[in-house]
Amino acid sequence: MNTLTAELKAHLHTGVVIPAHPLALFENRTIDEERQRLLTKYYLASGAGGIAVAVHSTQFEIRDPAINLFETVLQWASEEVARAKLTRPFIKIAGICGFTAQAEKEARLAVQYGYDMGLLSMGGLQNWTEEQILERTRIVARILPVFGFYLQPSVGGRVFSYDFWRQFVEIENVMAIKCASFNRYQTLDVMRALANSGRSNEVAMYTGNDDNIVNDLMTTYRFPVNGETVEVDFKGGLLGHWAVWTQKAVQLLEEIKQYKQNPNPDQADALLSKAIKVTDSNAAFFDPAHQFHGCIPGIHEVLRRQGLLKGIWCLNPNEVLSPGQKEEIDRIYRDYPELNDDAFVSDFLSGR
Repeated sequence: MNTLTAELKAHLHTGVVIPAHPLALFENRTIDEERQRLLTKYYLASGAGGIAVAVHSTQFEIRDPAINLFETVLQWASEEVARAKLTRPFIKIAGICGFTAQAEKEARLAVQYGYDMGLLSMGGLQNWTEEQILERTRIVARILPVFGFYLQPSVGGRVFSYDFWRQFVEIENVMAIKCASFNRYQTLDVMRALANSGRSNEVAMYTGNDDNIVNDLMTTYRFPVNGETVEVDFKGGLLGHWAVWTQKAVQLLEEIKQYKQNPNPDQADALLSKAIKVTDSNAAFFDPAHQFHGCIPGIHEVLRRQGLLKGIWCLNPNEVLSPGQKEEIDRIYRDYPELNDDAFVSDFLSGR
């Protein structure tokens, strides 16, 4: 069983920005190696604490035998992290999905390419029992540390019971959970399950609730457990939203950490106001107005404007910006210029 080093475990619990890595393509929908590697370099330069590769933002079609890019994206990202010769911790997370046999195979490939954890998707398993999904998790956890993933039903996930999460967090080598339920009740189930498990110091919670990023990170959950109060909070975020404007996301997380160490009403008010701007931005990028149809092209459009991508092409030619989405991104740029990291990206590109 591969386990997290003490350094990386501490790194996760300190709280970091983990972007969900996009896929760089040419117009003919073949992979653009230069831009794919460039994105990894951008996340490294931005101060991100890790990357998640072969996840939703990298497009699930990379696993199609005719496309066959799963290993390629894992390899290239791992190579760029190695070449950076970082003197700080940096965690590499590989997306893992599918039935148990596929998940096992992907987990072993992740280990082969030097990944520290597997972000284990529960999508596409709607007909499985909760116990079957728990057993699948146990099998993958024997191969590498698991980053659990609560995915909202509107994009292929499902709702799980409190009892499921109570058992999930007790699985040895489950070391983190991304909560992307986009639902306060379901988020609360996970946080309460962790508080009651006795593993709240072992399992790091990361927000994937793109509609509630800042509020998630500001909040401390407190639960009565055996006569004592147990506190659980979101340490950082593993987010498709943070695949863009990443340098500003790093600054935002540090601002929230400082607030949590020394809370004061003025800073809380400022952060809650910023929370609305971030959620409004996410609505433009992720396209909830059209059931998230344009979420990947929306990310690509921002990266294209910055010069990090050449275009917004996806492996699925039907994945395009929704009607009015480009104009919404225009509005976000106009209304909240302080949120973008265009100046940083310009300097980054001119210096490469």
